[in-house]
Amino acid sequence: MITQDQIDSFASDGAVFLPGLFKDWVAPLAAGIERNMREPGPYAAENLKPGESGRFFDDYCNWQRIPEFVEFARNSPAAEAAARLMQSATAQLFHDHVLVKEPGTTKATPWHQDAPYYFVDGAQTLSFWVPVDAVEDATLRCVAGSHLWPKLVLPVRWLSEQNFYAASEDYLPIPDPDAEGDTYRVLEWAMQPGDAVAFHYRTLHGARGNTTERRRRAFSLRFVGDDARYVERPGRTSPPFPGHGMQAGQRLRADWFPVLWRA
Repeated sequence: MITQDQIDSFASDGAVFLPGLFKDWVAPLAAGIERNMREPGPYAAENLKPGESGRFFDDYCNWQRIPEFVEFARNSPAAEAAARLMQSATAQLFHDHVLVKEPGTTKATPWHQDAPYYFVDGAQTLSFWVPVDAVEDATLRCVAGSHLWPKLVLPVRWLSEQNFYAASEDYLPIPDPDAEGDTYRVLEWAMQPGDAVAFHYRTLHGARGNTTERRRRAFSLRFVGDDARYVERPGRTSPPFPGHGMQAGQRLRADWFPVLWRA
């Protein structure tokens, strides 16, 4: 299911392409995404300003209430594949994320790392990005090796474009890989439904707008491994998971974040 070359690429680049890994799960994921859009959760967001074209919808932390997402999380190859790529004895579910760009959406997903938004960090973290529509220009883009940078990139709010935390020397300013092509190696792949990209929480990534005439629906499922621990951030994290009761240095509580695979 996962080759040694793919494990090595994930370790060195912070992202790896996994063609056809979830080809048998396209229909359930598409149905789950449609259910999520009809019945959005408390964190659902529309990420366009007035006058911007198209629609950019995202929502997260819905896997426990959407049957198709429950089925995917528990019965697809995702957890085992995540553990093997992370080189971890366990794969613990963190959260799900739906991202939909309707035809004619010019807004890009800004360059960012996921780790600084989260209250968990470690060497063994992984997200799957799985499209249920064919994608080319609107595909996921990852900066190779950025998961090894000594500092995290300052996170921003996608709609307001304001800093998520106060700027400080602890965070790097957001780079522009497209303007500095000689500095960064950007990985991107034309993808078919059911293909996947696995990337580290610290990998800088983004996506162009969807200026095509077809939808771009993607489902993301995020895991942590053996070494991931709860960390304190300088402000409210996203997702916030209020009332979790964890302390810095602890593993994520398994009753909220289930371990879905063990070696």
